[in-house]
Amino acid sequence: MKPARIAVICIAAVSAIGLAFVVRAMGSPSGEPTAVATAATAPTAPSRPMARVLVAARDLAPGQRLVDADLAWKDWPVDEVNPAFITDGSIAAPAAAAAEGDAAKPAQTDATAGSAMARVSRAASDLATGGAKADYFGSVVRETILAGEPIVARKIVRAGDSGYMAAYLEPGMRAMAIGVSVESAAGGFILPGDRVDVIVTVERQGGDDDKEGGANFASRIVMQNVKVLAIDQSTRAGDDQQAVVGATATLEVAPQDAEVVALAKAAGTLSLVLRSYADTSGPSGRVAPTSLTSERSSAIRVFRGGEPEVVKVP
Repeated sequence: MKPARIAVICIAAVSAIGLAFVVRAMGSPSGEPTAVATAATAPTAPSRPMARVLVAARDLAPGQRLVDADLAWKDWPVDEVNPAFITDGSIAAPAAAAAEGDAAKPAQTDATAGSAMARVSRAASDLATGGAKADYFGSVVRETILAGEPIVARKIVRAGDSGYMAAYLEPGMRAMAIGVSVESAAGGFILPGDRVDVIVTVERQGGDDDKEGGANFASRIVMQNVKVLAIDQSTRAGDDQQAVVGATATLEVAPQDAEVVALAKAAGTLSLVLRSYADTSGPSGRVAPTSLTSERSSAIRVFRGGEPEVVKVP
């Protein structure tokens, strides 16, 4: 007999034996293998239902603004979830007591299937919208939160909540509002988070431009590289928003610089000048001279023979 024919016969014999084992396994009762395996192993405790809780991905300091990398989801036993924790909204209620025997198996199977479907639906929603975690981007940390610690409402301030501005301010800084318009705020292209210079325009009397003592104006920069905290009540511009038109701009200034801004507001009209992103690393704060009086007219009017004459003071 040729070797090729012998090989074909061997392969056919092995295939027939394998098919016989498959048919035998399919014909046996479905419950027997499970029962044997269960009897051979020690009983295990049922798995605890888990929920996803929003936690800190790293240590968070007061005043820090939350971004995606600061937050993470962590599996948490449902029976240990505190009502103050932030969850993804898919907490499964503890299963009701099942009837003894095989009657409990269908209910457990339905619960498992429902949990799996919920996880798949939640994952699809997270991919499309960012999930519930995205709702907390931009919030400000009020108290220290350690890595792995659940995020709770009392330790953060969300945008729009009372106390948000106080939490967002850098330590030692102050928030001060000034009136602006489209013309005095770079056409509305100044957005929260930008850096600006503050210019004051004052009216002075008896300048060189008018020998008869008429009014003229002078301008100078009183503050430089100042951070804009908000335009009106908007502390964050939309993703596609390129301009914000408002009547009030809130600036972040040092306590001593707040006095300079207040004096400038009383002396004249304030304008904001938008700085380039490339120029935001320079010094921030007041610009010398600190007093507006030094910018007032250096000329006086002297009457000689009843005729006024403007004399410059050295």
